[in-house]
Amino acid sequence: MSIYTTNGDKGTTNLVRTKNVSKSDDRIQLVGTIDELTSHLGLIKTMMDKAEDIHFLEDIQKNLNMIVSGVADPFNREFRTEDDQTGQLEDEIDRLDGLFSCPKEENILPGSSRLSAELDIARAVARRAERDLAAVSVKFGADNGAKKYMNRLSDYLYIMARYTETTEQPVQNQEESRPSGGKETEPVAAVQTPATSEAVIQEVLKRMGIQGRITLDSAKRLIDKIEQEAARRGKKAVIAVCGPDGNPIAVHVMDGAFLVSFDVATKKAYTAVAVKMSTKELSILAQPGGTFYGVDKMDGGRIVIFGGGVPLKVGDTIIGGLGISGGTGEEDHSLAEYALSVLNEVL
Repeated sequence: MSIYTTNGDKGTTNLVRTKNVSKSDDRIQLVGTIDELTSHLGLIKTMMDKAEDIHFLEDIQKNLNMIVSGVADPFNREFRTEDDQTGQLEDEIDRLDGLFSCPKEENILPGSSRLSAELDIARAVARRAERDLAAVSVKFGADNGAKKYMNRLSDYLYIMARYTETTEQPVQNQEESRPSGGKETEPVAAVQTPATSEAVIQEVLKRMGIQGRITLDSAKRLIDKIEQEAARRGKKAVIAVCGPDGNPIAVHVMDGAFLVSFDVATKKAYTAVAVKMSTKELSILAQPGGTFYGVDKMDGGRIVIFGGGVPLKVGDTIIGGLGISGGTGEEDHSLAEYALSVLNEVL
């Protein structure tokens, strides 16, 4: 059974009982995070030798699939996570804990072995999935058994990583890997430097015809998608796109939008590229006592500190800024998140 389907260029997803759910919806974010976690566990399985460890991870993957099904179809009791599934995690945690002395968390630096490093990555994704599940629970409700399971899963992956560090061969540093005596050998593959990465990105952008900035045609296509989504949500907004230099490229006013929204939307787009972060993030940092407190008084009043502005990026390169105004800060930011989810489709 397919638990959800995507709607192509509409930027929405159908769950079992809910149609046209925005891809920025917390439930879709949770499904994506659990999918990412399941994939990490698949990689970890290929690095393990013991059949019992592999089978245990497969059971975890099946339980994660069950949680995803419960998100998509929350009224189906077949998708409940039972206490005995969480109990199996707790039993395994206790077993591993009895095999070695676990170091204190503040003394741990991940990466002493390849497998333990992969386990730590999976642990970090599991904790993100737990946070995403908590957000879904607040808005839509969630299975309590699933919340308990996700909490214990990150603990299991943590202690499994620490146990693995005691049994795996540590990663050699460069000094240890050099041959004794004679001339130093060249590494097989050099680590790509930030400058090289930027050069590659710029070349890709050039071949795409973007030249490091969003074009008018791309901006118009992006605005069209945002307008359709805003109309679906019953919102009347002003949508502004600027270049990486902060200068406007296109501003679109939906019928019935507030007059003041024109100025606010263009300022949100400008702010996003000026501070290289979303205006929602900036609003947190601009609170009294925050790093950027008072920033909204700078730059001739062009800086705004409420949600709805986001930088548009290809890789790490900012190619422009987007500002949306017409609803609350949260509503405008949600529309901006939707825009980021369809950005690659319009470039």
